[in-house]
Amino acid sequence: MEQNASMSRSLTMSSLRDFVRDDGGATAIEYAMIASCIAGAVIAAVMPLGTSLNGIYMTVSTSLN
Repeated sequence: MEQNASMSRSLTMSSLRDFVRDDGGATAIEYAMIASCIAGAVIAAVMPLGTSLNGIYMTVSTSLN
């Protein structure tokens, strides 16, 4: 019985070590952070463009009326 508990603890510690050393998930998180930064930059760049286009469309609309 004592040997099973020791073996179980050894497997748990081995699994914990493998989990800590695994960096596959970190890469996915890094890519997600890069994608979110790019999306934020695109949104920040497009917002003023949308405002100026709205002004242009309003000018055209009032000219047509």
